[in-house]
Amino acid sequence: MKIVILERNSVGADMSADCISELGEVTVYDNTVTLEEVRDRVRDADIVIANKSPLREETLKDAPNVKLICEFATGYDNCDLDYCKSRGIKVANVRDYCTAMVAQHTFTMALALSQKLFHYDAYVKSGAYSAQDRFSNFDLPFCELEGKTWGIVGMGNIGRRVAKIAEAFGCRVVFHSVTGKSSCTEYPRLDKDTLLTECDFLSLHCPLSDLSRDFIDAHALKKMKKTAILLNVARGPVVNNADLYEALESGEIAAAGLDVVEKEPLTPDNPLSRCKDSVKLIITPHLAWASVEARRRCVEEAYLNIAAYLRGEDRNIVNP
Repeated sequence: MKIVILERNSVGADMSADCISELGEVTVYDNTVTLEEVRDRVRDADIVIANKSPLREETLKDAPNVKLICEFATGYDNCDLDYCKSRGIKVANVRDYCTAMVAQHTFTMALALSQKLFHYDAYVKSGAYSAQDRFSNFDLPFCELEGKTWGIVGMGNIGRRVAKIAEAFGCRVVFHSVTGKSSCTEYPRLDKDTLLTECDFLSLHCPLSDLSRDFIDAHALKKMKKTAILLNVARGPVVNNADLYEALESGEIAAAGLDVVEKEPLTPDNPLSRCKDSVKLIITPHLAWASVEARRRCVEEAYLNIAAYLRGEDRNIVNP
């Protein structure tokens, strides 16, 4: 089997992927960006391992041998599933490998924003604390999570983990189902407007789809509490970035923590790039999934997906 890894660096150069070589003849590319690169590099492949590279008719039509696409990720919106199915190409993703880390990062941002940690750290390091004549300083009010309402959009594995942690902090947990098909019965399910108006914290964990694109826009932000904190660890386009910028600048909501933005990496024309106030906005570079442990599991799971396929078994196939 000829296996092509299009985006080796997506799991980190520090993470070994040598196990893949046990399964076939492997060609490795650190990164693959353009359509032309994808087309040329998959031409002779039997199995393609990718993350963000676009895999659809225009990049796969000249690759007659491709039988399996394995994602170094849970998301697979880079693949045209209908086209792949029409060609008999199976697509496998990696599931539940970064749940713990994404949930942890959600609360890392929530706690940093709600407790104004960047402000107080800067206050001490500026010398202002050493210069004052009292033992404490709390000029920016901060709040407890206990007793607050934590809303979740996307009650999958990550959403459920976040819900349990929020409960441990003493939050009331509620959720909204974008598709209306959630099987979750452990927490109250609210319509969108009620969710927006009631939540003190709102964390997004839903896949990107036509239903979730721009889920948080100007209209939604106007309904939220002025003290609310928004957290997006889902996909960038779930939040309209321009509308969020205006809401933060005008004080419609208190703060936002983002691990994803509409176009990645963050572009200079994204208005959020102009906000330098870390009390109001934290943006991390799409790393919520990327702990050492999670990246190791990602590679191992991709290996197991391919090994299963070679045995004639379907494992984590998203387009059966």
